[in-house]
Amino acid sequence: MLIGQDVTVVGGGIGGLAAALALARRGAKVSVLEQAPEITELGAGIQVSPNGWRVLQHLAVADAVAALSPRSEAVRLRDFRRGSQVFGMHLAAEEPWYLVHRADLVTVLAEAATAAGVTIRLGTRVTEVVPGPTGTVLTLPDGTQETHGLTVGADGLHSAARRALNRQSQAYFTGQVAWRCTVPATTPIAPEAHVFMGPGRHLVRYPLRNRRLVNIVAVEERDAWAAEGWTHRDDPANLARAFVDFCPEVRGLLDSVTEVFLWGLFRHPVAPVWQEHRLALLGDAAHPTLPFLAQGANMALEDAYVLARCLAEDDDIRDALTRYEALRRPRCARIVKAANDNATNYHLRPGPMRFAAHAALRAAGRFAPHAVTGRFAWVHGFDVTA
Repeated sequence: MLIGQDVTVVGGGIGGLAAALALARRGAKVSVLEQAPEITELGAGIQVSPNGWRVLQHLAVADAVAALSPRSEAVRLRDFRRGSQVFGMHLAAEEPWYLVHRADLVTVLAEAATAAGVTIRLGTRVTEVVPGPTGTVLTLPDGTQETHGLTVGADGLHSAARRALNRQSQAYFTGQVAWRCTVPATTPIAPEAHVFMGPGRHLVRYPLRNRRLVNIVAVEERDAWAAEGWTHRDDPANLARAFVDFCPEVRGLLDSVTEVFLWGLFRHPVAPVWQEHRLALLGDAAHPTLPFLAQGANMALEDAYVLARCLAEDDDIRDALTRYEALRRPRCARIVKAANDNATNYHLRPGPMRFAAHAALRAAGRFAPHAVTGRFAWVHGFDVTA
């Protein structure tokens, strides 16, 4: 039972705040420890697919997010040089798919969590986590130690909570880097996600904030290693040079970039251990994923719902956490693998393979568009709240 239970969530990102809200709505007394001095989210756009949107509906925040975010109507794959469409699919009206600015989603979740009674402690970084049978000891940068009860490690890619439960795992550089940025929308832009596919590179663009901004994510294969993380600035000229042979529409977008961030894409294994005693992992702390299925935030939202439900339905915390891991691990591992496998699908180089692949996509787009995307119905059609 969660009613009156003290719960501490380490990390105030999308997954941590969603978990805090879900737990508070089921009667828990929740505190969030967030290292940043204010609740914000670096980054730009995310795609909240139907499986993640169902969680936002359950948390009663979907309307607030929808008021700030365009609803995607289609996905279009386009040739890098000519800009011509290779494949297009209109999204079903009954399947909500929203194009959301991370900062907007974080703000909505933080406001809802505060209204539900969650306490958010800003500027509180946790450097070490030690789980035990009676509580979880958290160490702060000045050496101060605090003992908490049930603790949720939603502290992201370089999670102290993950280190407490697992040996240091080896991350592998994929040979790909990604830039991300936003630019003002100077002309009307359709509420669609467009993917420009080129040899060894691709670029995704879609609108944000009621189509006032354009979100750009650009991926390039290269030998030069780049650091992991979303806070490394780069020169916009480097991004423009990498895509100089793309169509005028893309080059025009990149010419207006004034600030851009670059990060290396690394493959991480799913954490072997997700929970012990009174500590559980959630989101990137448990299952970091590459961005090639747009499922990182959606998986964290699903985790938050399942964790709160398991804890509410079982009087024994250990049993509840064991059930949470058993329910979430197979699905998350499958999504991580699918994202890994999808990494090079947009990067085919000129030749027979690219010609055949694009011809097949064009034919599918004319005669059976849902046959292509249907192979991921297990991702987007899943309803964790059912």
